[in-house]
Amino acid sequence: MSNIQSASYAGDIETYQIYGGQAVSIELQHGDSVEIVDVEGDQQCNLLAFDSKGSMINNSLEWNSKPSSASTEIVSADCSDMLKAILSHNKINTNKLSGIELFKDKSRADSRQSFVIDKDAWCVFDAKGGPMIVDEQDSPTEILINVSRANPTKPSERLPEPLAKTKKEIRVKNSSAMAYKVKAGEYIQIIDVEGHQCSDFQAFLVEDLKNNRELNLDPTVTRSHMLKSYPEPGCHDKFYNQNSVPLVEVVRDTVCRHDTFGLACNAKYYDDRGFPGHINCNDNFNKSLAEYGIAPRKNWVAVNLFFNTAIEECHALTADVSWSRPGDYVLFKALDDLVCVSSACPDDTSSANNWNPTDIHVRIYDNSNNFSPATAFRPDPKSIPTMTKETGFHKNTSKLTKNFDNYNGYWLPLDYTNLGAIKEYWQCREGVAMIDLAPLRKFEVYGQDAEALMQYAITRDVRKLAVGQVVYSAMCYENGCMVDDGTLYRLCENNFRWIGGSDDGGKLLRKIAKDRNLDVWIKSSTDQLHNVAVQGPKSRETLAKIIWTPRLQPDVDDLKWFRFTIGRIGGEFGIPVMVSRTGYSGELGYEVFAHPNDCEAVWDAIAEAGKEFNICPLGLNALDMLRIESGLIFAGYEFCDQTDPFEAGISFTVPLETKDEDFSGKESLILRKKSPQRVLVGLELESNEVALHEDGVFIGKQQVGIITSATRSPILKKNIALCRISVKESEIGTEVEVGKLDGHQKRLAATVVRFPFYDPEKTRVRM
Repeated sequence: MSNIQSASYAGDIETYQIYGGQAVSIELQHGDSVEIVDVEGDQQCNLLAFDSKGSMINNSLEWNSKPSSASTEIVSADCSDMLKAILSHNKINTNKLSGIELFKDKSRADSRQSFVIDKDAWCVFDAKGGPMIVDEQDSPTEILINVSRANPTKPSERLPEPLAKTKKEIRVKNSSAMAYKVKAGEYIQIIDVEGHQCSDFQAFLVEDLKNNRELNLDPTVTRSHMLKSYPEPGCHDKFYNQNSVPLVEVVRDTVCRHDTFGLACNAKYYDDRGFPGHINCNDNFNKSLAEYGIAPRKNWVAVNLFFNTAIEECHALTADVSWSRPGDYVLFKALDDLVCVSSACPDDTSSANNWNPTDIHVRIYDNSNNFSPATAFRPDPKSIPTMTKETGFHKNTSKLTKNFDNYNGYWLPLDYTNLGAIKEYWQCREGVAMIDLAPLRKFEVYGQDAEALMQYAITRDVRKLAVGQVVYSAMCYENGCMVDDGTLYRLCENNFRWIGGSDDGGKLLRKIAKDRNLDVWIKSSTDQLHNVAVQGPKSRETLAKIIWTPRLQPDVDDLKWFRFTIGRIGGEFGIPVMVSRTGYSGELGYEVFAHPNDCEAVWDAIAEAGKEFNICPLGLNALDMLRIESGLIFAGYEFCDQTDPFEAGISFTVPLETKDEDFSGKESLILRKKSPQRVLVGLELESNEVALHEDGVFIGKQQVGIITSATRSPILKKNIALCRISVKESEIGTEVEVGKLDGHQKRLAATVVRFPFYDPEKTRVRM
């Protein structure tokens, strides 16, 4: 198979995923059936079919429903780089090509075409699209190709494409273990072949073994170095041996849920469960490691990959079916010459391996490779995973810090070297700072029913929104609880852009559009629009130097609060940008949106313009301090899908008295407003000890609330917190206590105060 991208599997269905501007080649055999899905709609895709000799056989496909165009000439100049690469690899002349246009212009979301292959062929699927300009809405989006094989491969034969050229391939058969050597700098990819299969891992320094020292990866030492009091699901950054020497570093992880670092399964485990003599990982380790002269042990500790365990509130260790799926893997980097051992756990007496032990596959890659660190991101459990991405500003930020965290599927800085959160915070309060916020989710909403959709989908009155205006709103389910919060931009009469924090916002918009039969498209554009927030009292002066705007667009000096303008950086023919007077800091501020290809230059231009004000970058740690002081809410903290806008502290986004039209959750919100149970308040703590998210808030024995967010405020010189509390205890001046430890053995005195804590009238953002 000549693939640009590996298939993912659900049963015997192979699924390939491409986006506008990408192509994929798939070998097909007689009897195979293929279904192509335009996931979000309005995404063109061509199909080119060839026989084994490279001759076009488009007319031989047996369609279940005729595509929009039986044959379309494909001009070489219009071919994507991926398509050209595929055709070149297969020695196809690009001068005389024709393709089948699968979807009509403005095809609906979830449009489908399908066909059956009556003879062996290879097909190329070419999704059209390119970079989206900031004031356009032609975002390239997702195409799925589902292949059902007449003769499907065995699950044990399916492996993901190698990450690079492999140095060694090791198959660990089910219920066995294999020991192997790796050199310093080499990469170890441990793959769950069929899914839901656990694999124990251990390692030793070759040098130690030469000196008769058998020091293995140690759980207590590793947890101590990683500042973890208890075992927990997931992988640590590094794993250490008993002498505190790091042996392996975790580079990639597509599961992010592994064992709490307990023991490999052993004979006693099975004996106690009534399975005496059952094969076990401990004995398999002993047999495999004997080759390297390592003495057998009764109990081996191990990194138990893919083993889904948890610690209950009563501190009991529990386990369930692994979260890993076919082809999931963990990629280690060997930090020294090592002897390693990997097992395919034999447990068929519990759900640990889904009651069916299968194989584990190990690939070794040369140390000349340089794999970027990443974890898998799935917006929901059924999504095809994507590895952590770098934003368009990563080239700039990575020069300034190594302290990144995975936020919403992207690497974002927590703080910056030689600055730190406090310095960054004060620069935003007193001067100007710039913040990479590219992971915010963007959706293009257009069509004659776009206004009707948004009027129903969000709580604010969209019909009052002027072109060039922005409004902050909640988006709710029908029960009144929140899907997301975000900002809506009106680009034209029937054109909007929704910017929120969650992919669920786009999914709900598509569901509403389908349920209400609306003539509208909702296209994801997160990967086409990355944004940097420029915040602080000097933000206007900074941007005014570099933003050029057309005569009919407001310039930066004239841009009012919650308005946006379309302009360029570098004059009339410079980099296209959208600039909005919005932010997440409580200060005067703006957000600058650009295509990722232009982000490096955008960052450099802003940094240069802000030099006279000592502009500095600002990470997530400082941003958290700023937004808590300003009473700005955050998903997963102040709200979730069990919280309504009143409880989340944004009741101003629900104009029940003035928005006379129906909207999602309106009836429920009317009832919730009549009988509120909880409300968001501010707390001032008397202690210098900071409260933590989910700390209980008490009056006497009774818990009356919970801390949603907390920080030590540099400008107020106090410990503050946001708290969701019972309405009856929400009056300003009410004295409460924040519970630490078990909530009762240690209490921090606090008082309910007005919030936002800082600039409650929001005078600074209106400057």
